[in-house]
Amino acid sequence: MLSLAELATYFQARHIQFKIEYFSTEFFTLTFESPLDIHTIENLGGTIKIAQLKTTLPSKTLKVAFLEKNKPAQKQITQIITRSDALEGMARASDKLLFGISIYTSDNAIKPLGGRIQRFIGSAIKSELLIRGKKSSFMGTGPDRSEAQLSHVEVLKKNLIENHAEILLCIGKTQTWVANTIAVHNPFEFQKRDIYKPNQRAIFGMPPRLARMMVNLSACMQGKTLLDAFCGVGTILQEALLEQAAVVGLDVNSWCVKAAEENLEWLTDEYGIQGAEFRVLQGNVERLAEKVGLESVDCVVSEPDLGPALRESPTGPYAQRIIEKLEPLFLGFIEEAYRVLKPNGRLVVATPFIRTRSREAVTMPIDEKLRGVGFKRVYAFTDDMFSSETPEHGRLMGTASLVEIDERHKIGREIHILQK
Repeated sequence: MLSLAELATYFQARHIQFKIEYFSTEFFTLTFESPLDIHTIENLGGTIKIAQLKTTLPSKTLKVAFLEKNKPAQKQITQIITRSDALEGMARASDKLLFGISIYTSDNAIKPLGGRIQRFIGSAIKSELLIRGKKSSFMGTGPDRSEAQLSHVEVLKKNLIENHAEILLCIGKTQTWVANTIAVHNPFEFQKRDIYKPNQRAIFGMPPRLARMMVNLSACMQGKTLLDAFCGVGTILQEALLEQAAVVGLDVNSWCVKAAEENLEWLTDEYGIQGAEFRVLQGNVERLAEKVGLESVDCVVSEPDLGPALRESPTGPYAQRIIEKLEPLFLGFIEEAYRVLKPNGRLVVATPFIRTRSREAVTMPIDEKLRGVGFKRVYAFTDDMFSSETPEHGRLMGTASLVEIDERHKIGREIHILQK
């Protein structure tokens, strides 16, 4: 739910009115009072595609059509899609068209049929376009794919956005949404900021996408000042600077300070950021308020230390020793972060989330310290974000932190959003 939390915070901070209509691990559907700027995706770290709704159909019809191989139901689906506006952009294309279909579903009964659904709908659309005088080719996915979905890279490289030439079928529990992709995440921009900046720290580095998500969770934007008290080579600072915020970095390592400054100068030139404001200081986090100033920043976004790189999943006792060793650093940082934040300012901090051999999670106990210094938790989801008809949204209301961990990683991140 990290991506959905990022979306919600981003829109709230910019007073963009929205409602979450449906959510799952595969896709979200949102409605807006005003049309959404497609360039929004450039400012998000966790969203891969944005699509515009064209029509809906009952998921039950889809199941009958493909689980039971019901021909009338298949014909009904074809008619619903081809009579909608989903093909309008394709039909206006000047040359022979290449189009694609992607299937998103969390229904385990439907998931194995994704390739069959993809090919059926692709064939139906190709026939309909030919009736309209448009020759086309259908881009599907091969049997080697676990999901019948085109990647954002494929959509970019095949120029499917221009003609709204990718159709998404997003299959929910009771309703299926049919939409045209209108924007996709551009991985090449994040890659550029990751590997083409002058200085890198591969082992300790945070991915730019995650850095952007954490910056967005802090409600950082133009006119605000963001601090990273463990800035390393400046990955979090870069993403905040792209939001036109003023940024301040601190690191105890003098090489990191110089490297971060060079990276921020490179970013300013590479992206033509006018009036960029940044400074990077050398110092220990224990003297953060002295270095930066009391109540001087709007947002603090940091990842202090996740612990040692582990090749194998640790035992519970070893994981606990890692946490105990890091605890003084985190507790001291929380206290200093409170002092430098302006009233109502936000702290977004990543603490270690260690998965043990027994698949249990060992985490950093910070709640008592938070209460002691005066921080309040910001819950990622509130009832007013959801439509009254959104199923099961109540289970998200108590989400106090957000976990980011890859299946192959031994240590992940528990991301906390806190307010002074």
